[in-house]
Amino acid sequence: MVTFRSEVRPEDVEIVRDIITSSGFFYDFEVPVAVELVQDRLDLGERSDYHFLFAEVDGKTVSYTCFGPIAATEGSFDLYWIATHNNYRGLGIGNQLIGETHRIIKEMGGRIVVAETSTLEKYAPTRHFYNRIGYSEEAHINDFYKEGDGKVFFIKRL
Repeated sequence: MVTFRSEVRPEDVEIVRDIITSSGFFYDFEVPVAVELVQDRLDLGERSDYHFLFAEVDGKTVSYTCFGPIAATEGSFDLYWIATHNNYRGLGIGNQLIGETHRIIKEMGGRIVVAETSTLEKYAPTRHFYNRIGYSEEAHINDFYKEGDGKVFFIKRL
C-alpha cells in the first residue's frame, strides 16, 4: 500500500540522497543538487519554487518527485526529479507517484509538464517510462550534458 505526503521534513535530505544514490542513474555531482532542492524547501517553505511529493510503503519513504511552475509561463511545470529507491523499482510505485503528481500539478493550474532526461542507453528505461505514461518527445539536443550524451525533452499535456 502506497501513501503520499507533500510535507518536507528535515530527514528527507538524507532520504533523497539515499534514493538518488541507490538508483544508479545519476552522476555523483547530481546528488548534491537533489539534496539542495530539499533544503531550499525546508528553508523557504511555501516561498520555495520547489514542490515535493513523497511515496511511502509501510512508513518508509521510497520514491519522490520534485516539481514546480516554470517562471514567465501560464500553467507550465518542470518535473525536476522523479526517482525510486532501487529496492522498490518495478513495483508500480513510480506510476502511482507520477499520477498523483500530475493531479496536484493540475490542481495548481498546470496544463503542461516538462521532463528532461539523457539520451544514454542506460536511460532507455526512463524514456520508455515517460512514453508509457503519455509523455511525448518534443525536443532533442545532441551532446548536451557532454560529448555523446544528449538531452531529450518530454511533454505531458494535462
